[in-house]
Amino acid sequence: MNQDIKIAQLEKDALAHPAPLYLLMGEEPYYIDVVSSFLEEKILSEEEKAFNQTILYGASTSVQEIADTATRFPMGTDRQLIIVREAQDLDSSIDKLQSYASSPASFTTLVLCYKGKNMDKRKSVYKSFAKNGVIFESPRVYESDIPVFIKDTLEKKGIALTQKAMTMMVESLGTDLSRIASEIEKLTLVLPSGSTLSPEAVEKYIGISRDFNNFEMQKAVATRDAAKAIRIAEYFSTSKDGSPIATVAILFGFFSKMILYHNSPDKSPAGVAKALGVNPFFAKDYQTAAQFYNLKQSVRAIDILRTIDLKAKGVDAGNISVYDIYKEMIFSIMNT
Repeated sequence: MNQDIKIAQLEKDALAHPAPLYLLMGEEPYYIDVVSSFLEEKILSEEEKAFNQTILYGASTSVQEIADTATRFPMGTDRQLIIVREAQDLDSSIDKLQSYASSPASFTTLVLCYKGKNMDKRKSVYKSFAKNGVIFESPRVYESDIPVFIKDTLEKKGIALTQKAMTMMVESLGTDLSRIASEIEKLTLVLPSGSTLSPEAVEKYIGISRDFNNFEMQKAVATRDAAKAIRIAEYFSTSKDGSPIATVAILFGFFSKMILYHNSPDKSPAGVAKALGVNPFFAKDYQTAAQFYNLKQSVRAIDILRTIDLKAKGVDAGNISVYDIYKEMIFSIMNT
């Protein structure tokens, strides 16, 4: 991913000449944590950190305290490091940091971790950070980016993976990069460099069933394999992994993309990936499903899922069991 290139350059520059200001901002917190952790680890030596590293939190500090701390001389070294975590909590008063940001102390590296949003780029304080420091943006990560992230992160550890293992991880771990990275870190403790991650290893070490999961349910419904869908429903109805609401959400997203697929003029893998906003890795799943569900049937499936979602949440559900909710969903969709 191109973020890796940006981070590598930022880290190289920081090691050579730490900037006085770093603004790490955006909707994706994972990369903000990666950069701030690097700066926290590398800017100062372990001996220097005791007196010259300060960690503040947006909810429990003030802009005035940040400025006062930043203008305090370091002890026994030529630089101090200040990291403000959750700095977005200071958004309403961040303008008051303009005076400091316009002329930052040469002996201080101030890092603002602005998670979940960007600082308003029209603000004078933002412009001062851009002029006198480094701005790192961490935009939202989309579903189509996840396979690449998983593959690249594993490759850095010297581990390859099968297509089925990739699918299991994408379906079960969602778009939470921090969680994905944490699970991959666990895998590196048991899988040696040069090995290949298999579905069996994903099931054993991450706890995702290779046969009974929402991706397999989606695949079964998409190919009208009722027998397989019912087996998964039986498993879900007695397992902590089972949640009709979660399954409905997965299938709702799938059939929504099926509608886009049928309305897309370009049915090539690249065209499908672009129209649906998915990785080309998954384009064939929609090409296959199109043989079983036309546009009208896909629209009807969406209506059915809306009804099932309400029942799963207890609306007009009576005493219907989880298993019966699954059965109604499966057979209603497959009979469209």
